[in-house]
Amino acid sequence: MTMARPGGRTARVRAAVVRAVGDALVEHGLAGVDLADVARRAGVGKTTVYRRWGTVAAAVAELVDDMVETSVPRAATGDLESDLRANAELVRSTLADPRQGRLLTALIGAARADERTAAALRRFYDARVREWEPCVAEAVSRGELPAGTDPAEVVRAVSAPLYYRLLTHGELPTEAARDRAVAAALAAARAGVYVV
Repeated sequence: MTMARPGGRTARVRAAVVRAVGDALVEHGLAGVDLADVARRAGVGKTTVYRRWGTVAAAVAELVDDMVETSVPRAATGDLESDLRANAELVRSTLADPRQGRLLTALIGAARADERTAAALRRFYDARVREWEPCVAEAVSRGELPAGTDPAEVVRAVSAPLYYRLLTHGELPTEAARDRAVAAALAAARAGVYVV
């Protein structure tokens, strides 16, 4: 159950702190995030930040939860290849974005060191996969993919190669990499690789 977010000053403080946490993560990684610095960056009192979040892990989790809430909804084209390409392009453009790509890389690194961050990041990726699962399920119902195809696995197969190149080689995903990821996931799905 998602709680409604407060409005007014509370919403402004939350937004400023979330942005400041993201900026600090991008610049310094998890080890360099300091709540006093976050308060300064956000233009709010340290007491407010410490009272509301208490720990860096809580503030980072809030950042990730905000990412879940503000993620772009899936495009529904009615064509599996087009839907998967739209998903891959969203991933590619996010990872290639100077701030967002660095932020996600920092969050993935932070998740290795902090279980609360890891749990928040899992919620983010689970929400993103759930958002895109219907395009695969609809393709199964249209007979484009074998019955029993796991929609989540197909969606993950599209984005995994884009993340892999960024995380292992520091290479921003290209449009060619996007297209290869879509073609590979689609071919594997049609061949029944993701049937459970």
